[in-house]
Amino acid sequence: MERTAISGAVPIRRTTGFLPGISEAERRVREELAACYRLVAHFGMDDGIYTHISARVPGRHDQFLINPFGVLFRDITASSLVKIDLDGNIVEPSDYDVNPAGFTIHSAVHAARHDAACVLHTHTVAGVAVASMTGGLQPCNQWALQFYNRVVYHSYEGIALNHEERERLVADLGPTARTMILRNHGLLTAGRSVAEAFILMHNLERACKVQVALQSTGQAIHPVPHEVCELTARQYESGDTNRLPDAPDPYTREWRALLQRLEPASTASYRS
Repeated sequence: MERTAISGAVPIRRTTGFLPGISEAERRVREELAACYRLVAHFGMDDGIYTHISARVPGRHDQFLINPFGVLFRDITASSLVKIDLDGNIVEPSDYDVNPAGFTIHSAVHAARHDAACVLHTHTVAGVAVASMTGGLQPCNQWALQFYNRVVYHSYEGIALNHEERERLVADLGPTARTMILRNHGLLTAGRSVAEAFILMHNLERACKVQVALQSTGQAIHPVPHEVCELTARQYESGDTNRLPDAPDPYTREWRALLQRLEPASTASYRS
């Protein structure tokens, strides 16, 4: 039975496992998404029960998975993720509801950008600080250069509850951008895989941390020539230093290593 995903939170309960009929492809995406939530918590990029990471259901452009509202990121499991459609309806039985702001932002991106397999949004101190600066992200360190002329901005319109904002958000994101800074609000990445969305966010977060640290010193920042900034961004985009011969996703090598930050693969609780 369908029910609205934006009616508010329900008491936290442990799930009893996967629903019957879930494909192996969806199971893999659920496990990767649950791991992503755990890594965001591990690196201190979570915000209590707020902010969101979503992943498109394999083979569907009208459904995506998102976190159960009220559960800490460190406790997310593959089977606890909630499947909703682009109208905000929960399409499979769940013990949970979904944060309305999460639905607004993520449904907008998934509806407009079919290449966005995973959308990750954070409210970190460094990310919000840079998002609140007039100049935004500056090309002042190697992590930041990954996003040189490749980060877009969306003006703050209040807590993301107004569905009319979705049209303006996707217009600002455009057809190709992978990173967005939500002015006075936070950061967003749109990855072609869960691995890409997380690694982009991890690097964007570190770029913001360095910028805030540098600006707090009051010293002038050493400039990097435009041609070097562009070269560095293209080097990141090529993925040549990270690519594995058995995996088309250039983020696979780093993603596999990051998963080692969690529990041993054979007993990892996020897979349940």
